[in-house]
Amino acid sequence: MKLPDIGEHPAVSTLVETALAEDVGPGDVTTQALVPADVAARAAIVSRGDYVVSGNDVAELVFASLDPEIQYCALIKDGSSAREDACIATIEGNARAMLTAERSALNFMQRMTGIASLTKQFVEIASKYNTAILDTRKTTPGHRVLEKYAVLCGGGKNHRFGLHDMVLIKDNHLELWRGREELALADAVAVARESFPGVRIEIEVEDEDDLLDALEGRPDWILLDNMEPARMTRCAELVKGACRLEASGGINLDNVEDVAKCGVDAISLGCLTHSVLAADLALEIVEDEI
Repeated sequence: MKLPDIGEHPAVSTLVETALAEDVGPGDVTTQALVPADVAARAAIVSRGDYVVSGNDVAELVFASLDPEIQYCALIKDGSSAREDACIATIEGNARAMLTAERSALNFMQRMTGIASLTKQFVEIASKYNTAILDTRKTTPGHRVLEKYAVLCGGGKNHRFGLHDMVLIKDNHLELWRGREELALADAVAVARESFPGVRIEIEVEDEDDLLDALEGRPDWILLDNMEPARMTRCAELVKGACRLEASGGINLDNVEDVAKCGVDAISLGCLTHSVLAADLALEIVEDEI
């Protein structure tokens, strides 16, 4: 998959500006006290573990925001693997700007690399069964564009970006729509399609009866919510390709293979973005050639 140009996204520029304003404030007093204004330096971003890299363009933007003359060279591209002690990128230029930008650049890159690396672990298991790994909307507020990009770096795919680009009918929607009436799930799909023609429609089901009901409305996707693998398998057999199936709820690295075997088209995972561990990356000043 060709990765989007994340560095050109307007939301990313805003995030970088916000991060630097938060961290630097009126000035980096430590660096200003100890590092002469005209000193140049060379540094490397080093991996302290085995990861899938994500965030080079964002890190480069952080450094360039403090000094456009700084040269950032990505040696390991986004979406590629970095072994422990590998040099991911080199940075050359004004030492003051480099040190002031260091933490913000690493904060972005460490979280994004953590997301990409975890995603890759799930993808390696699920891809054996032609099952896609999807992200969710369980992202850090304001950072969705970065976190969904990181999922792509790990080989995953993006689910809907927000509430505007796909209908996803869940239990609370149905509760409020139905009121006290026993209305069919197929009718909910029909109402949604009439309201937003051309928009993809997905509906959540909890058992085989719900599934058969929803299928009458011809949704694009059906979400199998918190089902045991045996039930998911039965649902896949009932659907027979009439729509696409997504599994979600309680899925982790220990059981994702059991779910992928069931015949679902995709597995969505909130854990990719809401509770991932940041990668251990460091910026080190270097003198010798790398």
